[in-house]
Amino acid sequence: MSYLLPTYANFPLTAVRGEGVRLWDDAGDSYLDFCAGIATCSIGHCHPKLSQAISTQASTLMHCSNLYQIPQQKELARTLVEDFVKTPGKIFFGNSGAEANDGMIKAARRYGHAKPDQDGKARYEVITFNLSFHGRTLGSMAATGQQKVQEGFAPLLPGFRHVPFNDLDALREAINDSTVGIMLEPIQGEGGVNVATADFLKGIAELCAENDLLLMLDEIQCGIGRTGTDMGWQSICPELKPDTISWAKGLGGGFPIGAFYVSDRVIDADGTELSSLMSAGSHGSTYGGNPLACAAALAVLEEIQSAELTGNVQQREQQIRTAITSWEHPVITEIRGKGLLLGFGLNSEALDVPEGATPAAYLCTKLMANKLLTVPAGPETLRWLPPLNVTEAEVSEALEILKNTLDSLAIC
Repeated sequence: MSYLLPTYANFPLTAVRGEGVRLWDDAGDSYLDFCAGIATCSIGHCHPKLSQAISTQASTLMHCSNLYQIPQQKELARTLVEDFVKTPGKIFFGNSGAEANDGMIKAARRYGHAKPDQDGKARYEVITFNLSFHGRTLGSMAATGQQKVQEGFAPLLPGFRHVPFNDLDALREAINDSTVGIMLEPIQGEGGVNVATADFLKGIAELCAENDLLLMLDEIQCGIGRTGTDMGWQSICPELKPDTISWAKGLGGGFPIGAFYVSDRVIDADGTELSSLMSAGSHGSTYGGNPLACAAALAVLEEIQSAELTGNVQQREQQIRTAITSWEHPVITEIRGKGLLLGFGLNSEALDVPEGATPAAYLCTKLMANKLLTVPAGPETLRWLPPLNVTEAEVSEALEILKNTLDSLAIC
């Protein structure tokens, strides 16, 4: 008998230990982990620097209220703003990506009150995109552009409109007097590893400037080095200047932490900064930004920078693309994504899949049987999200497993 709510369709694997890119189950079997907690274990399992930082901080001070000053929180915020975003702004720390997105949405609502429409009514609507995924709280779920995530939870929180991804004309037509922001993942993870084009991102920035809207980026899966650049959008359109950004997953390397950034840009003739709208009492989190979580995230960011992991990400992406392209495999239709957020489109007609199973999920079970852990991104996309420090040899091993598995399942 299980005492857990059945909210996850678990794979039949019980994980008990991890080291680097390896994960061990309760039977002692070792797996290459190219899921990495769904882009969360950014520097691998139990990295010595991360484990040491957690241990040291845990023996000193794990938690105190945000009513007091927290030095680790201040240093983490400085590092994110100065070394990663590189545009002046302020940070709020929470515990998860969904919380971070809810915080961004609240910041947009605040902006809509500070800058209402011509009739003086507060603007509140945020435009998001089909196939997006922003979380499972009531707010972030309503922002998500996937009906399957929302089923059974109506009425949804009002204030969201979903339009096709990479369709600037549809986006332009969706803007109305109530619109206050445009929120998107530069690379959609759960929706199929769909990459925003540079022209699309530039077009969004122009529409935001023309209509006084906030440009809101969800970098929960694609941020913090995963695309081979510090921020996900920088791998597509580096000149972009977002108003708000959310992070989680890889920020803590496996330790729970979420965050969102709000720009310091001036929004009126009085010199008001956008970040100042989230004033005392406007938002809060009991555990957010505690010393232990911040110490963990600081260790992760320091390792990404000192080990120059974005360079390794770029090299491993090229290794993967070169190898898979050379196969000309009938099952793989295309490679989407950036860095080590990659999606392999699957030709369902060339794959021997049991009735009722989706190609991606079925392939994941077969890969797991061959000691490679992966994750789907929709029914016909296989997703790879290995740690940013995965080695050339480990990628070669994973590629061999993938090819052999595809060969065994391909319909001749």
